[in-house]
Amino acid sequence: MGREIEDVVKKQKEFFETGKTKKYGFRKKALERLELAVKRYEKDLEGALKADLNKAAMESYMAETGLVRTELNYVLRHLYGWMQPERVKTPVVQLPAKSCIVPEPYGTVLIMAPWNYPVLLCLNPLIDAIAAGNCVILKPSAYAPAVSAVLKRMLGSIYPGKFVTVVEGDREENLRLLEQSFDYIFFTGGEKVGRLVLEKAAVHLTPVTLELGGKSPCIVDETADIPLAARRIAFGKLLNAGQTCVAPDYVIVHRRVKDKLLDCLCSEMKRMLGFYPVKNEDYPRIINEKHFRRILKLIRKERIVYGGDYDEKTGRIGPVILDGVSLQSPVMQEEIFGPVLPLLTYETKREIKEIISSNPKPLALYLFTRNKKMEQWVKETISFGGGCINDTIMHLASCYLPFGGVGRSGMGKYHGKAGFDTFSHKKSIMKRGRRPDICLRYHPYSDVKGEIIHKLLK
Repeated sequence: MGREIEDVVKKQKEFFETGKTKKYGFRKKALERLELAVKRYEKDLEGALKADLNKAAMESYMAETGLVRTELNYVLRHLYGWMQPERVKTPVVQLPAKSCIVPEPYGTVLIMAPWNYPVLLCLNPLIDAIAAGNCVILKPSAYAPAVSAVLKRMLGSIYPGKFVTVVEGDREENLRLLEQSFDYIFFTGGEKVGRLVLEKAAVHLTPVTLELGGKSPCIVDETADIPLAARRIAFGKLLNAGQTCVAPDYVIVHRRVKDKLLDCLCSEMKRMLGFYPVKNEDYPRIINEKHFRRILKLIRKERIVYGGDYDEKTGRIGPVILDGVSLQSPVMQEEIFGPVLPLLTYETKREIKEIISSNPKPLALYLFTRNKKMEQWVKETISFGGGCINDTIMHLASCYLPFGGVGRSGMGKYHGKAGFDTFSHKKSIMKRGRRPDICLRYHPYSDVKGEIIHKLLK
């Protein structure tokens, strides 16, 4: 496999040098082929998501293939305009001249995707990379083998390997890929592997985008619409059984409305999944036994006020709400990535900041409030990748909003124009006129020239 990977990278670099991927017509046709393929393989992808994660058909479309089609449609409508040089101003002292910024593809890029949204998080960055004119090696997660196999078959049916290639495999293939010299690497996954990707990329000075995660807080103040907040928090937490990088990881609720929120959360979770969630055929399972055991270990010594059922045979863990959690609890020391929701209380804004600051900057933050001053305080005071006010998750589904982290939750952004920009190098160009050619900057220097230059460059 090592030699095969080297050969694929070599062939893609050679194909990129032909210049074909830089043409608008080539990019447009490549995206249109992908659009048709996603429609044609929709049922296959749906079946694979069911096999890997037990995702319901509606959830598969709503949170995976539907969002891929939205991204494709948006990119196709705007691609031509994005490719055009951007005219910018030229300083007066450099006239006569014209200045512009030209987007150009990096070359051969590596996209490494995770298992939790194995269709969406493979294909959305692929769309952006193709739109920017790159060749792509796509590495799906080995934890979602059914989806990986469908993607390999689907993309192999529409693209030659010298343009887009799917490499399957586990850690060994990941390491061999990271030993290659790529022009760009795009990684979605956990912080531990993200550090390894960054370390390997540094050897070749390869630019990197890291989409990681972290403990994304959800703040509910005393002015919030509590029943609505509970419904939308429950949705965000139960989507994919909590295996979502931007799921609300824990709730910080004002002490005055905590009991009401808890009652509403319990009611909403029962309404959504019934009294026996682990028997609900539309409820996703935990991806594998390792993560199943990890989640159960996190809640073992905590005070469970709702749920706690699990089924080892199906790999399902029902929704769990925890109360009386301390910042030192294991469940507050790592990203949960499962259907477990700890509740913490506050009375002052200072307490909110202290709780959130006890962990690295989060990928997402959610605030439920009717108080505009509270809204402004959160936006100005707390650093996070992105988020919603009076909802959860939904910012992720917008082509108009760049998506990405900050600090240890990630670096770089994508979706829509931001994705095109991520996979493009912005080349700055100034075209000077031949006349007049003012002699101030040339030798020999003099005091008079120096005085004029001081005045011009103020």
